[in-house]
Amino acid sequence: MSINIGDSASLKKAFSSDEVAAFADLSTDHNPIHLDEAAAQQSVFGQRVVHGALSASLFSSLLGTQLPGPGSIYLGQTLSFKRPVYIDEEVTAVVEVIALDARKPIATLRTQLFKADGKLAIDGEASVRLPG
Repeated sequence: MSINIGDSASLKKAFSSDEVAAFADLSTDHNPIHLDEAAAQQSVFGQRVVHGALSASLFSSLLGTQLPGPGSIYLGQTLSFKRPVYIDEEVTAVVEVIALDARKPIATLRTQLFKADGKLAIDGEASVRLPG
């Protein structure tokens, strides 16, 4: 498998209310801004938002299935949440190789999540052990 600086992969997704509720149960994060429309309307967001960790999980999907792909091992991740992701809002997750370690089979990838209007919702970096 060949991986180069500048290689990228992307994934589009909109999280449904049912998916957010299922994630709340799995993660035990039942914050009302994710689940209760009335409570969310009183929040700074004015409506229900997808859990940040659920939105960021798209990076794991990309890293494990597309770039670098099956057999890769997620070593670390930084995340900066810039804008909320709303229920049923389509977002695009993008990973891009920005560094390769010449001594070890490790890649650093920029991880970004964009809203439909092109605005950045999540910015970060991941380190991944390459398959093989």
